[in-house]
Amino acid sequence: MDILLVDGYNIIGAWPDLQKLKMDNLSEARDQLIEKMAEYQAYTGYRVIVVFDAHLVKGIENKQKNYRVEVIYTRENETADERIEKLAISLNNIKTQVHVATSDFTEQWAIFGQGSLRKSARELLIEMESIEGSIQKKVKNIEEKRPISKIPISKDVMEKLEKWRRGNL
Repeated sequence: MDILLVDGYNIIGAWPDLQKLKMDNLSEARDQLIEKMAEYQAYTGYRVIVVFDAHLVKGIENKQKNYRVEVIYTRENETADERIEKLAISLNNIKTQVHVATSDFTEQWAIFGQGSLRKSARELLIEMESIEGSIQKKVKNIEEKRPISKIPISKDVMEKLEKWRRGNL
């Protein structure tokens, strides 16, 4: 099993679209990141865990599942980096490969030393754009192959029916 741990605010700060959105609405930027990670999870089959620092969301630790993505808001005095390191240690085993998405250089080296693979925010963005492109191609192919009608109808009959539907007959 592959697991992707995502440093939420680090990715938001590194992806241009989310960075702009963060200036106006941080909550919306978080939601969009979670939605994108849900697409990533659905496409790749990875278990995805997004971790957000508590300093921007006050209170006790909070865990939730949005779509099938696990979202963790750390405790008040715990950083996302600390939580990601703990998760990387506890989840890494012979059957599991842990990937950590962050552009924090120190964090990358810390998790790399624990046997996890690192993925920069830029690499994740490029991979996400590729996934979104593949999904769009598949949807387009499905739409092109799908028959317009379940009953085969000639083009001139279809045009007459369309005129009739619009009240032009």
